[in-house]
Amino acid sequence: MTSAPLAARLTDVAGPLFFPVTAYGPDGAVDLDAFRAHVRKGVDAGAAAVFACCGTGEFHALAPEEFRLVVRAAVEETAGQVPVVAGAGYGTALAIQYAKLAEEAGADGLLAMPPYLVVAGQEGLLAHYAALTAATSLETIVYQRDNAVFTPETVVALAGTPGIIGLKDGYGDLDLMQRIVSAVRTGRPGEDFLYFNGLPTAELTGLAYRGIGVTLYSSAVFAFAPDIALAFYRALDSGDDDLVNALLDHFYRPLVELRAKGRGYAVSLVKAAVRLEGLDVGPVRTPLTEPPAEHIEELAAIIADGRTLLEKHRAGEAK
Repeated sequence: MTSAPLAARLTDVAGPLFFPVTAYGPDGAVDLDAFRAHVRKGVDAGAAAVFACCGTGEFHALAPEEFRLVVRAAVEETAGQVPVVAGAGYGTALAIQYAKLAEEAGADGLLAMPPYLVVAGQEGLLAHYAALTAATSLETIVYQRDNAVFTPETVVALAGTPGIIGLKDGYGDLDLMQRIVSAVRTGRPGEDFLYFNGLPTAELTGLAYRGIGVTLYSSAVFAFAPDIALAFYRALDSGDDDLVNALLDHFYRPLVELRAKGRGYAVSLVKAAVRLEGLDVGPVRTPLTEPPAEHIEELAAIIADGRTLLEKHRAGEAK
């Protein structure tokens, strides 16, 4: 953990946010060496932050001690180069337990996952996140999705809760997000509240989210093809519409269409892609399942097409 506040370190970043997968060995146990290699590759490639043990990192499948070890490995491997944010979820008591483990492991912040199973009212959600963020000194980003969807008024209250610095949107309702941004802007004037596009393949909606001022996003692609993810990020940031649209048409859209072919592919397909790139991070844990061979072949072809497109673009720039 560094002394600089997480909010400040995430306000002006130069790359996508990296959500590493959690590696498992042949015996099914967490493989910390492979995980460290995965994190190091991402940091060296230009990740703006490491979000360990979150959705892509199979937070749901990790025992508390495994969680602590993985977060600690991420902290040690990044060595302060970029912030490390750890997931924390389930009911309030367990979420607090995971938050304290993350703090002990040296994390810089928390990504507060939706509460387990129950569908709560806005007042209950507010109480849950207030209790979670009060339990440690870690700054917290609240994850909106599934059974934790907020009204604009609730997000104004979240923005005024000590320790809560931002909202990650995995719900995808742009009308709601625009109203949230507007409500916080008017209800908490001068508040530096952060917003993140947290949809499974956020690049596909990057242009739309930028239209309402949301520029930070999590990139699942960065976990296995950081060269493609960074090229897209820089093209989007610089206004290179030709490259943005080419990657959307010939890489990201086919990838999203493949992801839609299987349940849990937002995790298992990413993990399969990491293995395709040469790092054995093992399979996903149950209840998730591995993609069949034909989907792995399709995935490999999509990645190859993305890199071919980048090569052609660079060749054209060199002329």
